[in-house]
Amino acid sequence: MTATRRLTAILAADVAGYSRLMGQDEAGTARALREHRVAANPLIAEHAGRIVKTTGDGILIEFASVVGAVECALALQRLAAERNTDLSHERRMEWRTGVHLGDVLIEGDDILGDGVNIAARLEGIAEPGGIRISEDAFRQVRGKVDAEFADAGEQRLKNIAQPMRVYRVGSLSAPKLSVASPPALPLPDKPSIAVLPFANMSGDPEQDYFADGMVEEIITALSRIRWLFVIARNSSFTYKGQSIDVKQVGRELGVRYVLEGSVRKAGGRVRITAQLIDALTGAHLWADRFDGSLEDIFDLQDKVALSIAGVVEPALQAAEIRQSVARPTNDLTAYDLYLRARSVAWTYEREHLIEALELLGQAITREPRYGPALALAGSYRVDLENYGWADDRQAAENRCTAINFARQALAAAADDPGVLGRAAMVLGRFSEDIDAALALIDRALKLNPSFAYGWYWSGWLHLFAGQADMAIHHFETSMRLNPRGQRGFHLSGIGLAHLFNQRFDDALAALRVSLEEVPAFVPTYRTLATCYALMGRHDEARSILARLTALTPIVQPTVNTFCKSEHRELLASGLRLAAGKAK
Repeated sequence: MTATRRLTAILAADVAGYSRLMGQDEAGTARALREHRVAANPLIAEHAGRIVKTTGDGILIEFASVVGAVECALALQRLAAERNTDLSHERRMEWRTGVHLGDVLIEGDDILGDGVNIAARLEGIAEPGGIRISEDAFRQVRGKVDAEFADAGEQRLKNIAQPMRVYRVGSLSAPKLSVASPPALPLPDKPSIAVLPFANMSGDPEQDYFADGMVEEIITALSRIRWLFVIARNSSFTYKGQSIDVKQVGRELGVRYVLEGSVRKAGGRVRITAQLIDALTGAHLWADRFDGSLEDIFDLQDKVALSIAGVVEPALQAAEIRQSVARPTNDLTAYDLYLRARSVAWTYEREHLIEALELLGQAITREPRYGPALALAGSYRVDLENYGWADDRQAAENRCTAINFARQALAAAADDPGVLGRAAMVLGRFSEDIDAALALIDRALKLNPSFAYGWYWSGWLHLFAGQADMAIHHFETSMRLNPRGQRGFHLSGIGLAHLFNQRFDDALAALRVSLEEVPAFVPTYRTLATCYALMGRHDEARSILARLTALTPIVQPTVNTFCKSEHRELLASGLRLAAGKAK
């Protein structure tokens, strides 16, 4: 049968915070969703939309016209605002909407393909009550729809190969709901800085990984200066592709200084430009340009770090910085492979993780003592087990390989905080010497107190060691250093710590938010099912187990990672109880 394709406008929408609403009032939320859809149907028909399907709190609608799709999106948001008028903020049902014009594959009444995927990803980055549209859609509606459009810059959408320019859409006539601006984070008691993504000026989108890697190395170099408070890469990179106000960045990240710049790579040469800005006043404090060959790339990074440190802390000695900056390798090809692996694996999907391990294997073949690549390969193998992607036959070999990588990394780069942290996580997860793993992570944090990932790994290691309250403190420290990072992983650990302390209500609150923010993180499902079962909420435990088994066949995890017998038994018995109720 020949596949049928057509160009169409696609609208994807879902309810922001739906899991939270269901947790507060399952019956009431389900009823409100049904009533909202009934009220929305006439608006969809009025704009010539066809409902393709509904999935839980989501809806997919097809339109022959992009104008109709955007006007319908605005009408639906007005409807939602009206229905929310008399509700408290925490009970409002706010929709996120994405609109794209794209080619789709027709299968009966269903539509498939990249066009649908892009609309869904646009919905995913929209704020509650917001509408995001693609550049292709924007070109069709500009000047034809009574609305305001704001360029949100190029955005990286999950599972979409190339960055895409995105626009925010706002109604000119809809009633505005007042939304309080988040309070500014307090400044730390020492100089604080965020390094924003550098613009790739090479004209080649494939070189984005190089510009991103350059910034990451600068962040790492600055983080090793112990009296600097440095915001983690994950938070600063949320501003990538956006036209931003540095004062806003300072307020949102809680920093005094912001570094921004650009990288131009051509042939064997590279040029880095950078400028340091006071985020409180907007004043430019310093700017410079660095030219050099790729053979001297790490020397260029040193110069950038030295110049910035000289502005922020005049008393800083250049020799101390040079001693704290560790170069990963002089083999630029291996370095490129390492950067590409980091870029590929960020989605945490199985095929991407496997591809990243293959790239790291190539890097290690070229440079067998490349510490960061060895440590990263070990930690990605931990992820294979965490997500249930290493079956019983593969698990022993996977663990042995990960441990070997960690030990080789330590032999090659024993003073690199990133290597120490990743190796500690591998050894703490897969071996029986938790004290050695804790000593490694303590050394990493002593070398780099601003190491957000280090504090995160330390949280898990202290959980393995049975120190639940210490784990919570370290997870919270990590989130403060990385305030725009993915909190879901941290909250999963915090929820498990509360479970170990038998503070079930606190555990439930953290785990629900974790699952909403990171819906594919398998360990959270196990902890949440255990929590529900131990609270006697067996129907909810059964529901979580059903979602878990859809992600992995491994429901009962290996609990030997946890040192305290009472913690092992709590997890095992809770899952047995949940599974027993599910039969």
